[in-house]
Amino acid sequence: MGEPGRGTAKTLDRGLLVLLAFRRRSEWGVSELARELELDKAVTHRLLTTLAHRGFVLADPQTRRYRLGATIGVLARSAERGGSLEAAARPLLTALAQELGESAILNVPHGAAYRTALAIDADGPMRYSATVGETIPAHGGAAGHAIFAFYPDEEARRLLGAGPLERFSDETIVDPAELFALYARIRAERVAVSHGEYDLNVTSVAAPVFAAGQVIGSLVVIGPHQSVTEKIDSTVSRVRGAAETLSRLLDGGAEE
Repeated sequence: MGEPGRGTAKTLDRGLLVLLAFRRRSEWGVSELARELELDKAVTHRLLTTLAHRGFVLADPQTRRYRLGATIGVLARSAERGGSLEAAARPLLTALAQELGESAILNVPHGAAYRTALAIDADGPMRYSATVGETIPAHGGAAGHAIFAFYPDEEARRLLGAGPLERFSDETIVDPAELFALYARIRAERVAVSHGEYDLNVTSVAAPVFAAGQVIGSLVVIGPHQSVTEKIDSTVSRVRGAAETLSRLLDGGAEE
């Protein structure tokens, strides 16, 4: 389980570990959660009871199993309204756009699609301009690949469906089997590259952003095909590095 760092409250840290365990499973019994976290059963029960008192978890009176409660959803909506993710991402996107001369975008999951949450357009007449709030199907290019590659397979398959998927260009991946093979490579490399899969004229490079071990979005650099491919190696390196930096910031780490 790992001990809390210097200056942290041990009981609070254990309570947070209980909440984080629901990333791996939608419901827990007291005994199995105690084994999972290597905690005493009585301690685990007290933590769950305290969390339930504040609405963070909900106990099923019939099965005596626990699920996440409504308070989690309230906090999630407050965090989204507060724009904390966008605020953390903005300087990184600005640096990417200035250094690479291409538009830089933050995308977040949106059901079976992804949504543009923040966009920093590049200067110059030849550029790709994104629309904040626009939604694009999950298989529509590198931005979506970098998110959905890190979903559990069962969830990704449910969201995408059996296929064939909608075609946006001759380069669109419409076969789910081909898409999931691509996902395996993206998980290994932590970066996705697409050439004209959604818009035939553009190339994009995207990397996943994580918080608490879960993918929550992707950072993307996107622009005209020739312009991006001429500097593809540096673009891949910078996008992956920026996404890793943002992930550390979101988990409370300092930027290196």
